[in-house]
Amino acid sequence: MFRFLLRKLSYGILVLLGVVLLVFFLFNVLPGDPARLTLGQRADVTSLENVRKELHLDKPLPVQFLLYLNDLSPLSIHTQEEAKGVLNYITLAHLSGSRILVLKTPYLRRSYQGKKDVWEILTEALPGTLVLAVAAMLFATVVGIGLGIISAVKQNTWMDTGAVFASVVGISAPSFFMGIVVAYLFGFVWSDYTGLHMTGSLYETDPFAGRTVNLRNLILPAFTLGIRPLAIIVQLTRSAMLDVLHQDYIRTAYAKGLPGRLVVLRHALRNALNPVITAITGWFAELLAGAFFVEYIFGWKGIGKVTVDALEKFDFPVLMGAVLFTAGIFVIINLLADVLYSVIDPRIKL
Repeated sequence: MFRFLLRKLSYGILVLLGVVLLVFFLFNVLPGDPARLTLGQRADVTSLENVRKELHLDKPLPVQFLLYLNDLSPLSIHTQEEAKGVLNYITLAHLSGSRILVLKTPYLRRSYQGKKDVWEILTEALPGTLVLAVAAMLFATVVGIGLGIISAVKQNTWMDTGAVFASVVGISAPSFFMGIVVAYLFGFVWSDYTGLHMTGSLYETDPFAGRTVNLRNLILPAFTLGIRPLAIIVQLTRSAMLDVLHQDYIRTAYAKGLPGRLVVLRHALRNALNPVITAITGWFAELLAGAFFVEYIFGWKGIGKVTVDALEKFDFPVLMGAVLFTAGIFVIINLLADVLYSVIDPRIKL
């Protein structure tokens, strides 16, 4: 198991390095002067040159990339003055001159607009995205597996046809289109009956009550976000269950007189869950990384909305940090998925 995790972790690090390389050079060819974005349009030439020097924009692009890697690396070399800008670090050794070897959290630099540390911006937005993704996947998993089981057990009946038709519609409908429709109908037209609103976030600030949690705002975006993974889970569960239900050991279980519910849930479902786990973990990684359109449509403060706002303002550090944060989440979720396979199905040999 340790060798397996180490090998997967090394693959994940290589993936992250590739993402860093691609993202850095991609965003550096986009229009916009970071120094002018930082100081504003009325900044004088001297101030612009000082900011370019501070942000290392006066150096060649390969050197800028190596400096960015040094900021991202948990083990890096900085001057004592540079280390002060890092959120959390531990000095490991003093090198030549004023340089020190430090152990730190990955430093994603600061936002051009708010001058705030990118790591703080992303960690503040993460709880909103985490709650939204968990709620959406919980809804999609419970309802999707349930409909998939019913569809397989009741094959070629109206239940099966209805579940398959609904899943096809769910797969075909883009999230941004469904978000607009759901927000308009349930959050505006029928708002008096549903009690829901078109926009809202997890936390609301009241001048008298202070900051409060409003889970009602979670219903519409979680429902919208869960539609497509639900449709995938229904079809995968149905297909896997139909394959398993025709196996010899299932017929043997029925021949022993075991109740049908026990045979379906304990024997058939467990062995049919591998492709479903792949879908669940893959979709959860995508949703957790940031459901950009859904968060933007419903005004839900999360990583997706932060990324869209940064793109509108050409805030490159926030954009790069959000993409790298997303890639890291995918790597971690995929690693956990591989471990889960061995737990769910002992036949798999790591």
